[in-house]
Order: sequence, then structure tokens, then C-alpha cells
Amino acid sequence: MDELTYEREYAARGYLAVAGVDEVGRGPLAGPVVCAAVILPLEEERRIVGINDSKKLSAKKREALAALIRERARAYAIAEVSNDVIDAINILQATRLCMKRAVEQLDPPADMVLTDGNMTLDIALPQRSIVKGDALVASIGAASILAKVYRDALMCRYAQIYPAYAFERNAGYGTAAHIAALREVGPCPIHRRTFLTKLLGEERKR
Repeated sequence: MDELTYEREYAARGYLAVAGVDEVGRGPLAGPVVCAAVILPLEEERRIVGINDSKKLSAKKREALAALIRERARAYAIAEVSNDVIDAINILQATRLCMKRAVEQLDPPADMVLTDGNMTLDIALPQRSIVKGDALVASIGAASILAKVYRDALMCRYAQIYPAYAFERNAGYGTAAHIAALREVGPCPIHRRTFLTKLLGEERKR
């Protein structure tokens, strides 16, 4: 995905700072949800080739693209919302909050926001949700890459603190080995208790 079709379309309407926003980590049993917002440059000489949905890229390619995005983006921001907040307000509302924080941290600020999926944010800016946006819109794809690289690195750091769960391999997702570890040693402080109730038959928070 090399073209900035959506971004150029909005630039033609006067929106010159279109931010793409995406999240990583809605489904895992542990760790925060992470969101990124990116305003890409429209100049041809600063175009970043190879941006796509982060899930379709190898880890090596994601990391190389993330470095380019951080170098060339007009603005980018990364936000995270903790497992405790996810438990308190649910994952959908936590994701909306996380996206809002990422948008609000952009400097210079955005004047239009494009989000992946079907997500409406509590922001004053014009916004549009685009299904499969991370594969169709360059700035959303860039946001998905930054969020994924950031969260994977974060979960590797958590793996050093809580080695029983192999977070460096599963990023907090419910793999067979992760679930087996949960049943053997129980949850750690970064587990989402509301995600474990059915899995472990927990009726109380530890």
C-alpha cells in the first residue's frame, strides 16, 4: 500500500493534517491496549513504501517501517490504557479512550481523524471510520505498525518480570501454553481479570 489516496482526498478538501489511528491488543488476556496516531507526509520524496496492516508484515519488516515512520511522519503519538482500566470500563471503551489520548498527543495536531474498523471517538475533530482501514489507508496502517512494535516490545519487558507466561512469545494472547501457565500459577498483576472469569472459573478478583 503505497498510495495516500484517502489522505490526498481530504487534503483536497482542506484537511492538511489527516491522522490515521489504530489499536493493538484488544484480544489478549494480559497487558494494555495500545493505540497510535500518525500524520504522514504527502510529499512524494518522503513517501514510505511498504506500509500495510501490521499483522500482514514480518516482525523485521514492521520494525524497519516503524523506524521510517518515526523519522518521516509529520507527527505521531502512542498511548496505552492499562489492564486495570480495561477491567473497570471494558475493552471497547478502553480502546476508544486510548485512541482519543493518542490523537490528543499529536504535535502538530490533526485536523481530521481516520480510524480503523467502526470506532467513534469522543473528540471535537471531524472523523471517519473505515473497515479494514489498516490495509486500505496508509496513515492507519502506519499507526497499526507503530502500535504493534511498541506493544510487542512492552510485552517482552513484562516477560522478564513475569517469566511464567512467555509473554515474549504470545504478547499476552491466550495460547495453550499461556492458559496452562495461568491454571498452574494463576494470574499476575497485568492480567485482565474480566477476561479470565470464564476461562479460570474465577468469581472473585484476586
